[in-house]
Amino acid sequence: MDTMHALRLPVPFPSLRVLSRLNPPLPLRSFLRLTGYRLRPPQPLPHVPLVNRSATAVLQRGEARPHQAARILIESRMGELPTIVLGGFVPDSTEQVYLLRGMLLRHGSVYYVNYPRTGFSPDMICAQIDDLVEELALRGQSPVILAVSFGAAILVEWLRRRAASLGPPAIAGAVLVSPVACHDDIVDPGEARPSTLLGRALKPFSGAVVDSAAVERARTIFTKMFDAGSKNRAALAGLLSAEELLRLKGAVTSSIRGIDSAGACERVRALGKLAHPETWARAGAPLCEAPILILYAEREDQVMAAHAPTPRVLARDGKLLFPASETRTVAGGESPVQHASLIFHYYQFLPHFAGFYRRLKQSKLVLAV
Repeated sequence: MDTMHALRLPVPFPSLRVLSRLNPPLPLRSFLRLTGYRLRPPQPLPHVPLVNRSATAVLQRGEARPHQAARILIESRMGELPTIVLGGFVPDSTEQVYLLRGMLLRHGSVYYVNYPRTGFSPDMICAQIDDLVEELALRGQSPVILAVSFGAAILVEWLRRRAASLGPPAIAGAVLVSPVACHDDIVDPGEARPSTLLGRALKPFSGAVVDSAAVERARTIFTKMFDAGSKNRAALAGLLSAEELLRLKGAVTSSIRGIDSAGACERVRALGKLAHPETWARAGAPLCEAPILILYAEREDQVMAAHAPTPRVLARDGKLLFPASETRTVAGGESPVQHASLIFHYYQFLPHFAGFYRRLKQSKLVLAV
């Protein structure tokens, strides 16, 4: 079956009663959303790690340098299901789940893994995740890892390393949103010129030398992609006030402009250093047995290459890699849902997230009994 056709197959949605609660009429939706933010605005603070054994070992072995460590922020809340957010190429994790954070915080603290702007090391990021998951385990907590686009590559790499060394990780589950795990997901090697805007932004990074002009073009393209969403009045209705949109746009632009040439190159080239999706199942054993939710947008073809390996591998080997996984396509609304569009299509993604966390919470209650 054609991969991109498979991504558009209809998927089950929650009951109408649940949908009406999560997706209220537009005036009420706007009132609830904006009132909630005025009462409890985002206030993430730097996380001071209590466990840093893995990160220290990576530095001592010379596998990474201090400037390649991610900056982890936390919003603390009571709850048994903390969330670790791994964002995409851009923006930072704090902006990636700007609207979802209200739902996430109802279940526990949220840890935002913001990648460094002057470098990038998969070894260091995986080590930091190791340390954070161990720290939460010492508190008796198992986190949910929410990985968006490129963040899914980091998550699967971390799970692969854990499976090969330390064994199954102590996580409650994971959500992969529009997973991208290799360079071929974005740039089809058979195309002389990439057919997608993102492909044109990233193709120059595959060369031995990347000049400053290519980095600047990539910055411009990422900014245009965000601007295109921010001009969609249908998607924005009831989501953001003008003040919020201005603040969010400023944060996203700052993130894009703040990544220097070395940071941009190392971040993109990390895709070539990680295990290719076609190798994931070679061990013949699951990478993770915790519940996994894989979400694709209805218009992934606007960003991902037509023959992207990651969706093909997950469709073919998904149940071997993740026995408790399910895959859904996110659709609906007044405009087509785009790749990893957690901000501009928040209400289309929300029922899937809410249902997943609700099932995890019910499982914990059953186990407690």
